[in-house]
Amino acid sequence: MARAAFLHLLRSQSRHHFSTNTPSAYHCFRSSTRGLPVGPNPIFKVSSQLAVPQRRWASQATATEEDNKISIGPRSGGQFGEGDKESGVVYHGPISATIKKVKLLSLSTCCLSVSLGPVITFMTSPDMNVILKGAVASSVIFFSATTTAALHWFVSPYIHKLRWQPGSDTFEVEMMSWLATPIPKTIKFADIRPAETNRPFVTFKANGNFYFVDAEHCHNKALLARLTPQKVTHESAFKNL
Repeated sequence: MARAAFLHLLRSQSRHHFSTNTPSAYHCFRSSTRGLPVGPNPIFKVSSQLAVPQRRWASQATATEEDNKISIGPRSGGQFGEGDKESGVVYHGPISATIKKVKLLSLSTCCLSVSLGPVITFMTSPDMNVILKGAVASSVIFFSATTTAALHWFVSPYIHKLRWQPGSDTFEVEMMSWLATPIPKTIKFADIRPAETNRPFVTFKANGNFYFVDAEHCHNKALLARLTPQKVTHESAFKNL
């Protein structure tokens, strides 16, 4: 009996010592969170900060995909100097990017035909006559050069960009060379003449050159009226007298 009473006393003392010297889970949690700032959860704050560059990267990737697409009409950011603050009336050719890509493709195929056409022709069919091989190579080169020249002649009047300040007697245009590079020009309204030609896609003539403006995409009616002068007939001139 004395031994059992002694063991019971030791157990009660050890329980009392553990309860007074060991803090509870609640007190441990309060002591660990006492130094944290009061407010929104910092985990959500960090996640929101990480989401900002992710959204920015997604917007840049979407803009890159849109730039690589062939579209009809001016892009959202504009063309030929995107991001510039332009004043006045600005007209963009609706198929400017498509024409540039087609011209670059035509130029590349023409260069390949001129450089590799004769080599491929003379390396194949060794039993063929040399004169016949030369005729085939010349025909390939002539066809490629003719299609490239015809494409340039067909789209050379196309105005890729036009800038006009209301009240000014001149306006600036950007054409495209046969190497698909922009060519800036300044034209006076006084030099504009009606395009008396059967050539397709021609709006007016100035200084001996033809120019084309898409009337459906030129929203400024005053500018369009000055770019499309009416042909003065003898009857109208007699009535004005």
